[in-house]
Amino acid sequence: MFQKQIGLRRADIVNTKMNATDARPLRLAIAGLGTVGMGLIKLLRTNQRLVTARAGRSIDVVAISARDRNLDRGLDLSGLTWFDDPVAMALDANIDVFVELIGGSEGAAKDACEAALAAGRDVVTANKALIAHHGASLAELAEKNGRVVAYEAAVAGGIPIIKSMREGLSGNAFSRVYGILNGTCNYILSTMRKTSRNFDDVLSEAQSLGYAEADPSFDIDGVDTAHKLAILASLAFGSPVNFDAVHIEGIRHISLSDIHFAEELGYRIKLLGIASRTDHGIEQRVHPCMVPVDAPIAHVEGAFNAVVAHGDFVDTVMQVGPGAGAGPTASAVVADIIDIGQGRRTPTFGVPFGALQVKSSADMGKHHGAYYVRLMVIDKPGVFADVAAALRDNEISMEAVLQRAHNPGETVPVVLTTHEANEAAMRRTLDAIGALDAVPEPPRLIRIGPF
Repeated sequence: MFQKQIGLRRADIVNTKMNATDARPLRLAIAGLGTVGMGLIKLLRTNQRLVTARAGRSIDVVAISARDRNLDRGLDLSGLTWFDDPVAMALDANIDVFVELIGGSEGAAKDACEAALAAGRDVVTANKALIAHHGASLAELAEKNGRVVAYEAAVAGGIPIIKSMREGLSGNAFSRVYGILNGTCNYILSTMRKTSRNFDDVLSEAQSLGYAEADPSFDIDGVDTAHKLAILASLAFGSPVNFDAVHIEGIRHISLSDIHFAEELGYRIKLLGIASRTDHGIEQRVHPCMVPVDAPIAHVEGAFNAVVAHGDFVDTVMQVGPGAGAGPTASAVVADIIDIGQGRRTPTFGVPFGALQVKSSADMGKHHGAYYVRLMVIDKPGVFADVAAALRDNEISMEAVLQRAHNPGETVPVVLTTHEANEAAMRRTLDAIGALDAVPEPPRLIRIGPF
């Protein structure tokens, strides 16, 4: 009897393999043939046998769309059906999966994804802006039509953080998720520290190396990080994506002197996206942060990303990897395609759309933490007493003061670090200090970890 059961199981396994091999190919349409789009086609061709084995069926690119039909993209695209209109391609009956790599939260990207879902196609996208602004409505549309919206490539490039939070860590209640979510900013801040060069110089280098766009605003002003953080917060806390609730600051104001003072104080400066469950609601914030040098995330350098998740049973999980580029992003897109090929149907944000709960958002003014403040002051009697009075009046307690050698009457940097304080009180303090005649430049604030 035992042998007979074993035989049946082996036969079942053989039949399963045969059925997977004989399954109908999964037909892809790719909208957007830039760096990621062409990287995706290259990966699918290079690793064709591997991808087929893991998906249980062949993955065939059958249709493509981009703005310029005649551009030489370095790969042979003959034999693929060309569409000038991505929406028309999304509606084509000869495709199973619509892969959106156009970018942007509105226009063709949004219209084509909505059209694909309404027509019964699955959607895979690397578009963090689209998911951050319209993730809830796309999730609802996908569920209504029995389809999926997959977006592993939208957050942290080659780091499988979406799959980790939706599947591997799905038994945990999250209290916090944070990380370095923009490789451009991390490259700039790391290079400033290592080379003692100023922000503008390193930004120009990042642009020449392709790490930063000609217009780097989305990166260096924190918007790109905020898009990704809003998505992670939705996954972590089971709520609809709420990009408007994210407090956003960038790194334009970070000076080389801040980098040096941070090192002297035992910190490194990183642009972090941080989402936390607090007594006041869900707090979502993007800003530079003084990270203790002994924290693992302080040692994530260059264009790499890192994401840290705190779960009630798993404790702390940290993942590090390349955050952008053709290879890592295409790798993440293919992971989603393989899931679809295997028939996996994971809800967009980890739970069915109807189970997403709107959560209150924490006002940034209620944030509580420690602060680094850099002042440029005219050295003359009584100035420090005025600064101390502003701190006292708002119940801010100083932890340390750094001041360099100077000559009377010169403008010199003064650095203060504080014990934990209320954000609103800290802002009132900076307004009072900035109004002093002896402080000719606006005070600069950086929050200090832990986060």
